[in-house]
Amino acid sequence: MTESTLPATQLPPSGDLHPTGGDSAGVDSAEAGRVSARNRLVIGLLLVSAFVVILNETIMGVALPRLMHDLDIDESAGQWLTTAFMLTMAVVIPITGFLLQRFNTRPVFIAAMTLFSIGTLIAALSPGFTVLLVGRVIQASGTAIMMPLLMTTVLTLVPASSRGKTMGNISIVISVAPAIGPIISGLILSVLDWRWMFGLVLPIAVAALAIGAFRIQNVTTPRRVPIDVLSVILSAFAFGGLVYGLSSLGESASEFGLMPAIVSLSVGVVALAVFVLRQISLERKERALLDLRTFLSKTFTVTTIMLAISMMALFGTIILLPIYMQTVLGLDPLLTGLLLLPGGLVMGILSPVVGRLYDRFGPRVLLVPGSVIVSAVFWGMTLLTENSPFGFVLLAHVSLSVGLALLFTPLFTAGLGSLRPQLYSHGSAIVGTVQQLAGAAGTALFITIMSATKISMEANGAAVVSATAAGIQSAFFVGAIISLLAIVAAFFVRRPADSPDPHGVPVGH
Repeated sequence: MTESTLPATQLPPSGDLHPTGGDSAGVDSAEAGRVSARNRLVIGLLLVSAFVVILNETIMGVALPRLMHDLDIDESAGQWLTTAFMLTMAVVIPITGFLLQRFNTRPVFIAAMTLFSIGTLIAALSPGFTVLLVGRVIQASGTAIMMPLLMTTVLTLVPASSRGKTMGNISIVISVAPAIGPIISGLILSVLDWRWMFGLVLPIAVAALAIGAFRIQNVTTPRRVPIDVLSVILSAFAFGGLVYGLSSLGESASEFGLMPAIVSLSVGVVALAVFVLRQISLERKERALLDLRTFLSKTFTVTTIMLAISMMALFGTIILLPIYMQTVLGLDPLLTGLLLLPGGLVMGILSPVVGRLYDRFGPRVLLVPGSVIVSAVFWGMTLLTENSPFGFVLLAHVSLSVGLALLFTPLFTAGLGSLRPQLYSHGSAIVGTVQQLAGAAGTALFITIMSATKISMEANGAAVVSATAAGIQSAFFVGAIISLLAIVAAFFVRRPADSPDPHGVPVGH
């Protein structure tokens, strides 16, 4: 579809949006490479809200043992508090591409934060496991909308020349919230009932909702796009099946063995294939739920692959290092969380600096050293033994955080910035979906390899500590091999052209 045939309500290829009709101040600011005060307020409120919802997503891990005891549930039931959250995210995120095209910024924000706040209230008041699970699912529905909304809004409002700086702020949210989540959870659980994890988040969420409802202005121009019900159903089976199957692979024990995972993954793969074919056929009518023409951009394709590898590394490390520090080194949970905190803070501190460097030098000078650092750390962690000093673990995690900080902002900015504005919402939804799938895949891969090696070692008479250390070495070895792919891919990422052509492929890419 060419520029001349776009519907009147569709975004212009230049990316300049004037929802109030003739916002000349906004135009002048954009042309000067600045963001207007109104737009800075919108982005700021979205950043705060995104921080709250991501923080909530990461406080559950440390709390699971307490919840299992207080609710009198076993490990498999307790795991559903995390699995159901991930499943809901995987199902809802693909639909956000449609929502962000069909509705204005304010109602989408209000819907997201209302769902999150209601879910948080239900969780805070829950008398038992079932109600708590319902609250987590409702929370996830709001969380799934928030990050694509933030990404799409930033791409829409921020000129290409300064997007790196703003995307750096988003990377702060993505990195710092998971880092401090376990610490906050541990502190709350040490003095208060587990319901306070949600009770303390609730007023912040409600405040963000109230301020946003009054202060956020509509900054996009919605257009009437039909929703394909079959695509929604297929996406639920595809992405839900894949995430559940991958999560099941990572579970330590199941009375049914690997069969639930295999069945779920099979359903997911088949549904995904049908979903892709369905989207390709709907693209000709401009009715795709997820417009796969985003992958016509080589930059978007390469950055998405690199992002998947990076998220696998991040989630795999997040799950393995606590196991290593507690099971092998014998550290307590609070000290474990404190040792992981500096890495998250370092990533948050570096993110805006990386964003400014991106704006000045482009992605490649950041992605190449970042991918090399990540790979070097993984190779270094293959040397972890039962006698390794915890200082080595701290250094490795901080170094890994530096490498990931060099990766995330350029990947988000270059990948999504290479798309034409009409595809921003679809690109944001695809990136969010890939994050969920890659996170689940990384966790499943690392845990499965660790468990297989551990079982094999124990069968040969090795002690639990030694077997666990060997399993973690094996998992990081596989991760190190995968990380080499990111180094190669980094050389193929280029700064997006400011003016993509009408078919979604940036000029010169």
